[in-house]
Amino acid sequence: MASGAGAGGGAVYGLGLIGGAVYYFQQADTFWLFVLAIPKALVWPAIVVFELLKSFYGA
Repeated sequence: MASGAGAGGGAVYGLGLIGGAVYYFQQADTFWLFVLAIPKALVWPAIVVFELLKSFYGA
């Protein structure tokens, strides 16, 4: 098994993190919204997956 076989997922997550940070920074109007942009950029992929699974399983 190749040691770098799982590196593609990290690259996709990294691009999503950068894209999310750019989006939330553009939407921020106050200092605290800029501060909240960082954690939002970190967790938005998990929220998307959670909502997709919730809609898929009908919970």
